[in-house]
Amino acid sequence: MILVKVEKNKIEIKGHADYEDLGKDIVCASVSSIVTTTINGIISIDEDSIEYSEKEGFISIKLLKDKDVVNKLIFNMIDLLKQLESQYPKNIKIKEGV
Repeated sequence: MILVKVEKNKIEIKGHADYEDLGKDIVCASVSSIVTTTINGIISIDEDSIEYSEKEGFISIKLLKDKDVVNKLIFNMIDLLKQLESQYPKNIKIKEGV
């Protein structure tokens, strides 16, 4: 299962969805696409507004600035992940304010 922890200025995403075999997992691919697109969008607007790190099965995003457009992109990312969670509750779980 993919676990998404949302805190005030930090988001951590870890695990694997285990929906399908590696390379065929649409839940993992969706999460990767949503998160990567969001990170790239934020960096293209203001590369100093976030800090992120990624390893196999783990991504951490730290918000460094309180900027309206960055907040909207993060909100959109979380909303998309919530929609995915509602469709695949056995494969992705979001915890807010942890």
